[in-house]
Amino acid sequence: MAALLNLEPDIDVIAEVGDGTAALAALREQQVDVCLLDVQMPGMDGIETAERIRTEQPHVRVLMVTTFDRPGYLKRALAAGASGFVVKDTPADQLAEVVRRIHSGLRVVDPHLAQESLFEGDNPLTEREVEILLRAADGEPVAKIAAALYLSAGTVRNYLSNAIAKTCTTNRIEAARTARDRGWI
Repeated sequence: MAALLNLEPDIDVIAEVGDGTAALAALREQQVDVCLLDVQMPGMDGIETAERIRTEQPHVRVLMVTTFDRPGYLKRALAAGASGFVVKDTPADQLAEVVRRIHSGLRVVDPHLAQESLFEGDNPLTEREVEILLRAADGEPVAKIAAALYLSAGTVRNYLSNAIAKTCTTNRIEAARTARDRGWI
């Protein structure tokens, strides 16, 4: 992707990094106008990185370029401050045009994903339900989740029950999978 963008006469790729922490470091060291991020990156994910960029480098515009064309990710990325969201299979010439548009101050969203997100609905999970589902998805037992979050085991089970109901699933693993598939976590 960087090599293709570097072929454009008006686009210079300043840095290529592998994770959100490295992206923030590169932004501190270089003059950058547009930063391309993936939703899922090692360490700090693209959405958290976009939030940090908005806070630390508000002049930098963020374009999410990802294989995960999920409406929930789109909504979370835009809420985090991203100016655009496209999928990785976007043809190189179109990607270059998206970068130009983002640089000029416009917002750009993959049209198919924008349409899907209109009908998908908002994330029904609360922040606490998301936090607990993420831990449950990693296999943490209820007692360990409760201790880590300073909650009772019963309260954790209630949050998990709510998340299961909201995702129309039958257990916490299915709830986490459904929430991930929809881009809610």
